[in-house]
Amino acid sequence: MKLKLLSATILAITLAGCQVNQNDLVGLGVQSAQIASLSDSEVKTLSDKSCAEMDANAKIAPDNNAYTVRLKKIMQPLGDNINGTAINYKVYLTDDVNAWAMANGCVRVYSGLMDKMTDNEVQGVLGHELGHVALGHSKKAMQVSYGTQITRGVIAAVSNSTIANLTQSQLGDLAEGVINAQFSQKQETEADNYSFDLLVKKGINPLGLATAFEKLGGGEASLLSTHPASSDRAKNIREKIAQRNQNQ
Repeated sequence: MKLKLLSATILAITLAGCQVNQNDLVGLGVQSAQIASLSDSEVKTLSDKSCAEMDANAKIAPDNNAYTVRLKKIMQPLGDNINGTAINYKVYLTDDVNAWAMANGCVRVYSGLMDKMTDNEVQGVLGHELGHVALGHSKKAMQVSYGTQITRGVIAAVSNSTIANLTQSQLGDLAEGVINAQFSQKQETEADNYSFDLLVKKGINPLGLATAFEKLGGGEASLLSTHPASSDRAKNIREKIAQRNQNQ
């Protein structure tokens, strides 16, 4: 697991345009072991702080706003926790088409996505984001984001004091790293399948997950900018629906 995390961290740094030399790799190997050993509690604290920083810089729909009322209605059938982690939903008022979740259960939906999609499609997309949380992908994304910041020299190695004293800028960078995490195709497929199973379990039509991918098209939204082809993902869900109908 630590080797995979090291590779993912190196990739993230390379994509960010940072040069990594042999001496960096030696230090990164030590730091990666520290990062991989981040406890669930430490990841939750980092996620709490990062999500709060994102909220502080966003225009959040108030409780009586039509978007908030609609989201509460949409998500009520999905429940308010995932694997024991309480889910906190909020809407960002922005034209951007996106949604994301962190390991602490912080789930944020952009009004631009809600404008584009039906209620059922939003349920499918958010089921996918909850899948990243439940399957541990969001935790790994925070670990990689933290490791990237260490290697850049932006923050010090992992410690309780370091986590407690992160600046707003550092927390913003951590949050952006998680939100823009480049999940593997395997992870994305796992999250898609998790969403399908969750929707079925909750008695929700899973078709919205497929039509959401079809509606988003070729990755025009940041939500799909690094994901597998939306057409392939829609095909996977439609095949699962067909198989389920045959078995009923």
